[in-house]
Amino acid sequence: MLGIVPHLLHHIGPLVGTAVVAGSGGTALFAVLGLLASLPMLRRLHRRTGSLWAPAIALVLFIGAFAVSTFVVGPLISDIGSAPAGEDVHESHHTSGGES
Repeated sequence: MLGIVPHLLHHIGPLVGTAVVAGSGGTALFAVLGLLASLPMLRRLHRRTGSLWAPAIALVLFIGAFAVSTFVVGPLISDIGSAPAGEDVHESHHTSGGES
């Protein structure tokens, strides 16, 4: 669910989406939101196991998955620099058979 939020925000308004999710500020925002969303699961793990090891390992896995998604997968699928000169990347994503 959190993965589609950046895309939906840019439909609210160009400045809203850009201001919220651009650069390191957006990355930090979604890292915090993901961490908050995982807190109930981490608490259940702690209650079930009676140890802090299981939640700690789960948290490390969450951080690793977030880092791979942010720094590896994101740049691979973002098409930055692949648009022909003069073509707006944002507009091309809407005209290439996607949503409006």
